[in-house]
Amino acid sequence: MSAAISIENLTKDYQVGFWRKRPYRALDRLSLDVQPGEIFGFLGPNGAGKTTTLKLLMQLIFPTSGRAEILGRPVGDVAVRQRIGYLPENPYFYDYLTAEELLHYFGHLFGYSRADVRARAARLLDRVGIGAERRRQQLRKYSKGMIQRVGIAQALLNDPEVIFLDEPTSGLDPLGRREVRSLILELRDQGRTVFFSSHILADAEALCSRVAVVAGGRLAATGRLSDMLAFEIRGWELVIADLRPEVLARVAAQLQKSTEISPHRYALELPFEVPPERILADLTATGAKLVSLNPLRDTLEDFFVRRVAEVGEGARAPRKAEADAGD
Repeated sequence: MSAAISIENLTKDYQVGFWRKRPYRALDRLSLDVQPGEIFGFLGPNGAGKTTTLKLLMQLIFPTSGRAEILGRPVGDVAVRQRIGYLPENPYFYDYLTAEELLHYFGHLFGYSRADVRARAARLLDRVGIGAERRRQQLRKYSKGMIQRVGIAQALLNDPEVIFLDEPTSGLDPLGRREVRSLILELRDQGRTVFFSSHILADAEALCSRVAVVAGGRLAATGRLSDMLAFEIRGWELVIADLRPEVLARVAAQLQKSTEISPHRYALELPFEVPPERILADLTATGAKLVSLNPLRDTLEDFFVRRVAEVGEGARAPRKAEADAGD
């Protein structure tokens, strides 16, 4: 099965400065593949090159070198545009239009009939949580979160096979973020491919089967979360109620850390080598009660911080030989 998105050595340089221009590498030889029907997370801190990559894939800007394909066709192929959807990082629409009018406008650009456009717009606005009264208000009266919801609706208007979402939960409240996560999972279940960039790591942990981490314009790591995070258990957390101080003192040597949550209620961290059932038996024998037992693992955030620190800003300036070759 061919990749839904294929990127090979994609590079983007800018000339920056006023009097003496100098090269600035926003993206450095990025290569990755996204398979059909998967949710792929494109992660990195602000300024890492995520939005640059999406703009290159949308041909809003053009690469210095490298190539990319969507659905087996070059990104510039006009026919491919009918099969993709795109939400930019900061969507800006004609703000004198209402949400309904905006979606009708885009629907007519796709060539849909008036009846079809109305049906699609109503269904999508319902799905992103914009009610009948709000959808008839001008967009200039919308909050950032509401604009984001309209942007998601327009990205799905043409029933795309591949959806590109640049920071899709930006500006949304917790309820809105949960709704967008649910929508992305629905798209996956329908067999669509979702490529979304984010610096909100919890979204990627909740949604993605595979991710790529970029830092300084360069690919830092890519793969399945289970492989990248090395989900081996590194310890245990026990939350214990009715734990008397003298009992805690007796087991303190076996603990890595103890935190008092409230009187006689503690969170205890054990190293992996200490079987939790052994210490739990000792504690419950004194009348303490187990509230929860959880394995301690590295999170995506731990991985993210570690890899970003390793890569740093090394990709920002093109190598001297490359710069000289372009002169």
